[in-house]
Amino acid sequence: MSKRDYYEVLGVAKGASDEEIKKSYRKLAMKHHPDRVTTLPDAEKKKAEEKFKELQEAYAVLSDPQKKQMYDQFGHRGVEGNNAGGGFGGSGGSGNFDDIFETFGDIFGGGRRGGGGQRSSQMRGRDLEFQIEITLENSAFGYEKEITFPRTEKCGVCNGSGSKKDSDVVTCKTCKGAGQVRFSQGFFSIQQDCPDCHGAGKVIKEPCTNCRGAGLVKENKKIKVNIPAGVDDGSTLRITGEGEAGFGGGGPSGDLYVHVRIKSHKFFTRQGKDLHCEVPISFITAALGGEIEVPTIDGKAVKLKVPEGTQSNSSLRVRDKGIKSLRGIGCGDLYCHIFVETPVKLSSEQKEILRKFGEDSGGEYSALHHPKSKSFIDKLKNFFTN
Repeated sequence: MSKRDYYEVLGVAKGASDEEIKKSYRKLAMKHHPDRVTTLPDAEKKKAEEKFKELQEAYAVLSDPQKKQMYDQFGHRGVEGNNAGGGFGGSGGSGNFDDIFETFGDIFGGGRRGGGGQRSSQMRGRDLEFQIEITLENSAFGYEKEITFPRTEKCGVCNGSGSKKDSDVVTCKTCKGAGQVRFSQGFFSIQQDCPDCHGAGKVIKEPCTNCRGAGLVKENKKIKVNIPAGVDDGSTLRITGEGEAGFGGGGPSGDLYVHVRIKSHKFFTRQGKDLHCEVPISFITAALGGEIEVPTIDGKAVKLKVPEGTQSNSSLRVRDKGIKSLRGIGCGDLYCHIFVETPVKLSSEQKEILRKFGEDSGGEYSALHHPKSKSFIDKLKNFFTN
């Protein structure tokens, strides 16, 4: 299910001020707070819970300058995989409300989960996915492929700080670096994110002009992917640290997941470690036996002995000419599926020779020379007589 626009969730227009976003969130959060809907039917309470979680997620992004910048530029993709929503206790459970008062404070003045200190603005970058297509030969022997894909990178101008220079990042005067402020409202002691630094504990006086304070920029990244021998169609390779850059100047990068697709081969098909191919032979070779050459995946031909009396759809195996195991242990086989070709455009003399052969063989469906055909005719006769 696709996510709703965060501005729509909070009921504000794009470009709304921090104060407008905060005011709207407080109003909606109080309305859908779990403690406010205890008398409602279970279905209504469930809807309110989901709405409250959705509000938390939207506010966590739009109240943070860096996340808001990424969201405005790239939408949900800019903040996916970075714990934007927080949820209830971070586990998705419906009954564990660890962060019910995350924004408008702990009702008993006990501080935020984890001790009430400054929240960390460093978050892991989003994972990325990329699909590549390789040949069957590439999968058999391994391959190195260069790919190019877009991803967020740490801004090279400010080195991810989001500021023009290091001295532009200063401790927030409002919360004195704690990231939170506390005030009393009646008999309640309320603690909430600092309205000036949004919980970061620091503010940027002069944002970097290249990334506009986000610390991240979108760029095309070029890397080489090593594809191991034996990889199969549909396999996924994980490349650690090649996803999008982390948030907050020190968050770790995400990972890149490369999905492998193998092109159809004009001669071979693959089943696990084994290869299969169709090999045509003449009816003379099939009848008398002989030796033929068949190709292999490494581009070299091997000699294959055809036994006397070989029938169509017979399979002849060539050992160790399949695909190497991905773990490097053993190798599959090559299975050659035989089909006997019927000669065409025969001369009168050749036709006469074949007729003579048929007569000498004791008839067209002789059990001696055509065991399968004789068996078929006998079964057919029994079918119509019964």
